[in-house]
Amino acid sequence: MSVPLRTAHTFELDPATLAEVRDLLDDAFDGGFSDEDWTHGLGGVHVLVRDGSGALVAHGSVIQRRLTHAGRWYRVGYVEAVAVRPDRRGSGLGGRVMEVLERVIDRAYDIGGLSASTAGAPLYASRGWHRWRGRVEGLSPDGVVRLPEEEGSTYLWPVPGGELPSSEDALVFDWRDGDVL
Repeated sequence: MSVPLRTAHTFELDPATLAEVRDLLDDAFDGGFSDEDWTHGLGGVHVLVRDGSGALVAHGSVIQRRLTHAGRWYRVGYVEAVAVRPDRRGSGLGGRVMEVLERVIDRAYDIGGLSASTAGAPLYASRGWHRWRGRVEGLSPDGVVRLPEEEGSTYLWPVPGGELPSSEDALVFDWRDGDVL
């Protein structure tokens, strides 16, 4: 039996649905999903998966970011707020969410990006995401700053016909409040 899946831009989600998504994220991250994390996942395309009773069991979103590397600017489809309800983990729902998000990235962006948790990294690697092995920096209000805590957890997705940056130069992401990546 297929689990119902919906895609929608943030503006298409009513307050009750957004509250459901936030509750799922809070539950999935054991209360460690901050207000800044929540804001980072808004303003793009969401994937929502519901079970047969209509309960939300998985979510992810892709929003636009900018990064520069070796003198080139990229429009990045940045994956945020990927979560599966704890009692449904290991059932393939995370892969279904990522499949749709990757399709959005392939059709709308120059490259995909995300910052993986230790628990999420195996899913991304198994789907063909490439762990960035170089420096990661952010373009802060005070200039470019190194983000060593993001090195090793940043992953990139090559769009069809595109190329991944080389690790010789740093990835420099646009700045935002909270965690930059």
